[in-house]
Amino acid sequence: MPNVGPWEIILLLLLALLLFGAKRLPEIGRSMGRGLREFKDSVGGKDDHDEPAELPVTTTPAETPARERDTVS
Repeated sequence: MPNVGPWEIILLLLLALLLFGAKRLPEIGRSMGRGLREFKDSVGGKDDHDEPAELPVTTTPAETPARERDTVS
């Protein structure tokens, strides 16, 4: 595998700038970073859906307004 030196990196960056333009490069970088982060999380086993679900709020008769207590019997 050939070594990649500083001149090759500069050439690749200039080529990317010419192909995509200065306005799209930050957007492309953000989307690549987001994709790499999601890939890393999926390989590492991290998942946003692992959080425990919140328990539903239940009301006691003391917290229920008087007009609802009278109709619910």
